[in-house]
Amino acid sequence: MLDDLLADTETGHNIAATVYMEGGAMYRDGGPEEMRPVGEVEFANGMAAMSGSGLYGKTRVAAGIIGHANMMLGSRVEPVLNALMRAGGDRFKGIRHRVAWLSETAASQPGSRIQRGMLADSRFREGVAVVGRLGLSYDVSLYFPQIPEIAELAGALPNTRIVLNHVGGIYGRGSYLDKQAEVFSTWTASIKALAARPNVYVKLGGMGQAYTALRFDGDVEPPSSEQVAARFRPYVETCITAFGASRCMFESNFPVDKISYSYPVFWNACKRMAKGASAAEKSDLFAGTAARCYKLDGIV
Repeated sequence: MLDDLLADTETGHNIAATVYMEGGAMYRDGGPEEMRPVGEVEFANGMAAMSGSGLYGKTRVAAGIIGHANMMLGSRVEPVLNALMRAGGDRFKGIRHRVAWLSETAASQPGSRIQRGMLADSRFREGVAVVGRLGLSYDVSLYFPQIPEIAELAGALPNTRIVLNHVGGIYGRGSYLDKQAEVFSTWTASIKALAARPNVYVKLGGMGQAYTALRFDGDVEPPSSEQVAARFRPYVETCITAFGASRCMFESNFPVDKISYSYPVFWNACKRMAKGASAAEKSDLFAGTAARCYKLDGIV
């Protein structure tokens, strides 16, 4: 809720604005199933309106809102997107449809709607094409072996802004746990290839969540910003080298990443990782790229 978020954002850093990312919460409990995610955008826009009053401090919470719509509806997703746009008003910027799939994770989630190969499905692509035609962005959360699939989608839909979440999902559990050098090598090659698609942006964050081998929740003591920066730096620097700062943005991924570190520690780590960047590059990494990608007028 708003007070919970403000407890993090008011810990010493200059947080000008935040982007709300869909979490499958506050859906409507009735009506057509495809329209139920509209409830989450209504909720987020209400919180944003409270923040926009100025009564809760200078940070503009949910200045941009990313909701969910089922891309497997194909062209039939347009009425859903129109409803989301009405619910979010000027703050509504795009959708996320998560597609994270691995054979070993699928076996443990038999009821999941996420299926193998969704990004190549003609209906899914038709839905993402509608997102792009309406001037919205498509956020994608996946696991690193799927990065080539999003590269193919980006090539097929060059006029649609696509945002790769969590540096591409560095999965580090199960059979991948003891293969981190191999994972990094495969991921690096995929990231370099994806960067050739000019319509793709990448978020630098999300590495502290539970499915990675980079998280800190198993440590005896909470990590320092130096420790977080040291562990994440190879991934962050690889992305910046491949995409350029103008297509990279730091991502707190809170509250999900809170299992690993606190909000101020994360942003201190980002400042450490950006230490060698130019002033223009820092401006992009911390605000400019996000403002351009999500069309956040007046933020930067």
